Amino acid sequence: MFSRWKSKQEEKHAVVSLNIVAPVSGQAVPLSEVPDETFAGGHMGKGIAIEPTEGKLTAPFDGTIAHVVKSHHALILEHASGLQLLMHIGIDTVSLKGNGFISHIASGDEVKAGQTLIEFDLEMIRSAGYRTITPVIVTGSGEDLPEVDCYYGAVSAGQSSILTVALQQ
Repeated sequence: MFSRWKSKQEEKHAVVSLNIVAPVSGQAVPLSEVPDETFAGGHMGKGIAIEPTEGKLTAPFDGTIAHVVKSHHALILEHASGLQLLMHIGIDTVSLKGNGFISHIASGDEVKAGQTLIEFDLEMIRSAGYRTITPVIVTGSGEDLPEVDCYYGAVSAGQSSILTVALQQ
């Protein structure tokens, strides 16, 4: 039996998996079920969507808030690896201009897994005529987009795996 030393080139391209847990509790479904072609068609990246059962979005991993949309319905969380995750609460909810959303974070904030990021009023959003389905997307396109495995079904925020992302190291 012998061992093989990895070359610097091989070490450079080692693959590490990042497990991403649900940021909201609810039912995880394929992006193709989102009633918006930008998300359903994968134009924003790869991921899933969750039909939430409670109005609280939490950090699925430790990271930095790269961007919070002014109306507080969406944000991008960046992992130490550089991976960016878009979490978008509802469809066309930007039209609510922040009504029904309470942000607990700002761009540049460091957050810990499980930390509350945004609270949102599910009933208010629905009664205003908007869908609450929440896309959770690893952003990017083309060759920059890592391999992503998705898991569907009932999920609990902070506990259930929804995505496994292969990161190049």
